Amino acid sequence: MSGPARPDLATLSLLVLLVLAVLLFLPLLGLGRPPVWVVAALLLVRLGLQFWRARTQPGLRRPGAWLLDVVLIGLLLWVGNGQHL
Repeated sequence: MSGPARPDLATLSLLVLLVLAVLLFLPLLGLGRPPVWVVAALLLVRLGLQFWRARTQPGLRRPGAWLLDVVLIGLLLWVGNGQHL
């Protein structure tokens, strides 16, 4: 007897991106801006999923994309703390 099927990591990553897209679309509808830390946390979760997928499937290793995500998260947190360029 097998247990419940585990969700695919690609599906989880897509779901995180969908939630992120909805949160970033809310200000366009006049519903308020989500906190910066929530957006950064979702990007961090997505980055973790990318690392996890790369461990199970070596063909998915994309260090350039990981670096871009880390820089984006850092900029979001820096600007969210009141620092400006």
